[in-house]
Amino acid sequence: MAGLAGPLLLVGCGKMGGALLAGWTAKGLPPADTYVVEPEAGLRTQARDRHGVAAFAEPRELPTGLRPRAIVFAVKPQAMAAVLPAYEQLAGSGVVLSIAAGTAIARFEAAFGADTPIVRAMPNTPAAIGQGVTALVANARASAAQRELCSELMAAVGQVLWIDDEEHMHAITALSGSGPAYVFYLIEVMARAAVRSGLPEALAWPMARATVAGSAALAASSEETVETLRQQVTSPHGTTQAALEVLMAEDGMQPLFERAVAAATGRSRELA
Repeated sequence: MAGLAGPLLLVGCGKMGGALLAGWTAKGLPPADTYVVEPEAGLRTQARDRHGVAAFAEPRELPTGLRPRAIVFAVKPQAMAAVLPAYEQLAGSGVVLSIAAGTAIARFEAAFGADTPIVRAMPNTPAAIGQGVTALVANARASAAQRELCSELMAAVGQVLWIDDEEHMHAITALSGSGPAYVFYLIEVMARAAVRSGLPEALAWPMARATVAGSAALAASSEETVETLRQQVTSPHGTTQAALEVLMAEDGMQPLFERAVAAATGRSRELA
């Protein structure tokens, strides 16, 4: 983490916050530069024992005079109203980075002032194994150096993509934020369909899981487009073509996913 010189404050060390902390320490961020505020005792102990960082139950326990270069908010969106006021004084020292879904930049500007550098991030759960993808958007006050710092922090758990229009966060939430659930459900659907076709469950579930995981890995590593990869599997008049004629029908997967992603996008706007 060569770009981070100075203290970092992580607020919330649950699943996503814990994944970030693990990624940072694995990349070489000095534990002495990292402070965690986490109300749950078990998670605080885990942060101290696994990563050697200083962890506190409340922000008032933080060292006097602490001036973090970045404050990373990894708490649930519904907790923001109660959490943010306690960090008003600290927020002026550096950039505020939020990974809370549905919490707009304007919410942090209202809490900390319009002059505060704010970066909003939307990671997803594969960050837990360093395979996430994160979209980031910054307000006008965030400097190039602060944007680079936030890129480095989020790159510790996967790919990073910057956007210019915060409105796109709704569709991104529906695609990559919620997307892992779609893939997990695809594994469920494939396995159940195979069982209905006569395959024992003991074979169907591991084969469905491995097929999706392997195909995703191939898509990620191949220079071919996913359309080309699909065509390479599809022999004329073969079994794959028979299945795709169902999946690619007018009432098949494309319109179904369009409705699903539109529903998630709409819900993101409602929550915001």
